Amino acid sequence: MTSNTDPLSEHFDLSELTVSQAAARAGLRNVPLPGYRENLRRLACALEQIRLLLGGHPIVITSGYRSADVNRLIGGAPQSAHLLGLAADFICPGYGTPQQICQALLDSPIGFDQLIYEGSWVHFAIPDSRLEDPRRDVLTAIFAPGQNTRYAKGILA
Repeated sequence: MTSNTDPLSEHFDLSELTVSQAAARAGLRNVPLPGYRENLRRLACALEQIRLLLGGHPIVITSGYRSADVNRLIGGAPQSAHLLGLAADFICPGYGTPQQICQALLDSPIGFDQLIYEGSWVHFAIPDSRLEDPRRDVLTAIFAPGQNTRYAKGILA
């Protein structure tokens, strides 16, 4: 049996990629299905590349893997890559703003499936399998009171 503190890479362990304050408050478990551990390991390896790109500054994960119950609780997209352990939301205060981080990733050769500038954090997703080519889909989330979040192509100010 694996523990949530199991290392996935040099700087990231399972607990960082499964932590959920919302789940803890609601008394929900946020434990990935056994088949998703490899996805989380691949995600952690991509996050290591990002950390290097960002000058070695620590990355703070705000959301990684989400169980279906946790995803519903927070209003996540029904097909979210978080459900498969393929996405992480993060910040890197030592490097700069989420917009600066997104621009650095966009300008880098790091492969990703989706990159979303979410205003106060970055959403980063890897492809579903090693055989898929990264789409490098780049979006900006647009929030408006009383409306569903919309997405525009590119990194918008």
